[in-house]
Amino acid sequence: MLKRIIPLCIASAMTMATPVHAEEDKYIWLEDVEGAKPMEWVKQQNALSAAHIKAYPGFDNLVANSLEILNDKARIPYASRIGDYLYNFWKDETHQRGIYRRTTLAEFAKAQPNWETVLDIDALGKAEGVNWVFKGIECQYPQNERCLVSLSRGGADAAEVREFNLTTKSFVDSTQQPFVLAEAKSMLSWIDKDSVFVGTDFGDGQSMTDSGYPSVVKLWQRGTPLSAAKLVFRGDKTSVAVSGYVMFDDKTPLNIVTESLTFYTAKHYVYQNKKLVSLPIPEDADLKGYFKGQLYIELKSDLVTKKGTFKQGAIVYTPVDKLIAQKPAFSELVSPTKHASISQVSFSQNAIFVTWLDDVKSQLVRYMQNDKGDWQSKPVPFEANGTLSVFDVERDSDDFFVNYTSFLEPASLYRLNGASLKTDKIKAMPQQFGADKFVTQQYFVESKDGTKVPYFVVMAKDIKLDNSNPTLLYGYGGFEVSRLPAYSATIGKNWLEQGGVYVLANIRGGGEYGPAWHQAALKQHRHKAYEDFEAIAEDLIARKITSSKHLGIQGGSNGGLLVGAAFTRRPELYNAVVCQVPLLDMKRYNKLLAGASWMGEYGNPDIAQEWAYIKTYSPYHNLTPGVTYPKVFFTTSTRDDRVHPAHARKMVAKMADMGIDVLYFENIEGGHAGAADNTQAAELSSMVYAYLMQQLR
Repeated sequence: MLKRIIPLCIASAMTMATPVHAEEDKYIWLEDVEGAKPMEWVKQQNALSAAHIKAYPGFDNLVANSLEILNDKARIPYASRIGDYLYNFWKDETHQRGIYRRTTLAEFAKAQPNWETVLDIDALGKAEGVNWVFKGIECQYPQNERCLVSLSRGGADAAEVREFNLTTKSFVDSTQQPFVLAEAKSMLSWIDKDSVFVGTDFGDGQSMTDSGYPSVVKLWQRGTPLSAAKLVFRGDKTSVAVSGYVMFDDKTPLNIVTESLTFYTAKHYVYQNKKLVSLPIPEDADLKGYFKGQLYIELKSDLVTKKGTFKQGAIVYTPVDKLIAQKPAFSELVSPTKHASISQVSFSQNAIFVTWLDDVKSQLVRYMQNDKGDWQSKPVPFEANGTLSVFDVERDSDDFFVNYTSFLEPASLYRLNGASLKTDKIKAMPQQFGADKFVTQQYFVESKDGTKVPYFVVMAKDIKLDNSNPTLLYGYGGFEVSRLPAYSATIGKNWLEQGGVYVLANIRGGGEYGPAWHQAALKQHRHKAYEDFEAIAEDLIARKITSSKHLGIQGGSNGGLLVGAAFTRRPELYNAVVCQVPLLDMKRYNKLLAGASWMGEYGNPDIAQEWAYIKTYSPYHNLTPGVTYPKVFFTTSTRDDRVHPAHARKMVAKMADMGIDVLYFENIEGGHAGAADNTQAAELSSMVYAYLMQQLR
């Protein structure tokens, strides 16, 4: 399985960063995450904001709606095949922290499958007195008996890893010399049953990068102490991360070691015969898969070869043996067009399936080579106006699952026969709100530089275009992450049915049109994403869907930075802002937790030329005395060890001292997701919608 660092994903331990520029920042004391003084401040802010928001007359109704949706047993139990079983992680009112469970494919197809519990996280937490949060499981392929289970305290990314036996449904006891890691930001991946690649904090001060990821890969043999693990590769501390993992072609393993130099560049090596061989591929390319002896990569920039130039965004491939011999021979599988980009590439036993985005709408196509080696394509028949997600693609079968959804269509789960391309709908969510009363429209607006930017609007069929509709504009715009149409019963019940309009922005910085769409808003071009967002807001007003008085915006993580920049750049344009687990202090973001890993996206604020453009949008540095700002609602989590909670804390403290009315809520646990269980998630979500109703009606 490919190991890929994802946006704002993994961070260093939650400790206070070394104060830099401390003389410029009177609120730096709020960076002490669990210090007594900051936590007292948090509790005071929480109490004030909760009392204000929960005074909304319909608040209890919103909570009840959210809990009913989150605990609904009719929701699809998405499952992945491991060996002969399908496995699913499930939360409900009985299992608040969740159970990992399994069933057979035949049973899964039934309306009410018979599930077998494999691991009960609630019971484990109760027995051990720890508020465990399940963070995933990785099983050793192809035997699929021994697995590595990651468990987090309170939802943080730092996790403890324990070896688990799927046959006995129990953790491997000490007599069998299991692989176990203490709580840390670790990367652990199977090589075979008795050896793993390991990267973790070895306590030597040299085993973690400045970004908080492992900087070394070691080979750890069963039965030996972690301290005896043998060094395979050591990266630079200034790199983002180093990881080791295994890719499979059918059942042939290919051991890979990757040093992520920045968030978007990496060096890749094959590890064989106890030696590392560098792979001569572009540093900004992504490894996508290993199939029939060929290594497939996605190009992030044009690749010039003797055979010609391969286009940015294309998927190309070359025999692995030629790569190892330093003589790559690239060929092209697929290449993007002006309107269509490649969203997902999946490798089954005998075919490659590519999920395309055509003006932000999904299409799935199968690619197979004929006897002459020519690629033949065939589309899989799905409706073209929604979002397709392919998962559970394994190398020993051509059959897998496809999920289909749209804003107004609840998810349907299909089993796809990869040979015939016939689909069998085996699960479907019921409608959970009155979707027939609403309509979805896609619009395009010209941004400041003339670029056409798409966005979706979900609104009542009988909407009155009189500039009075409460409207929520959601955006992200970073890290090549695409925001796609998807069904949300919570938005339906707690926003649309309450008279609201929902808008999804597909601004630059995302991946909706491939690498170029993302790169258009990198570093010194960051303002392009914000101009796109503002153009959409202005277009909503021009279309008389809403007005500034009734327009709210929402974003989390990098999207929190987006809406933070939005309300400090154009405070008169919005009347509500939901800013969740945000980056805001862009002077110190690279000093806090995993911030250093994101300098490839934003730039380095310690370099004067780069701070010159970063400071133009850093929300924390662009608050201006005497300016009227909307009443912003900031949310974060104490246990968020991806984006430091001090971003939101410091922004709120500064705004309050400037006499700006502001709301703040910090969940004491929950990690970057903001909530550790369904009850917390329902409460926090309902606070958001209650706040929006208070501001925008």
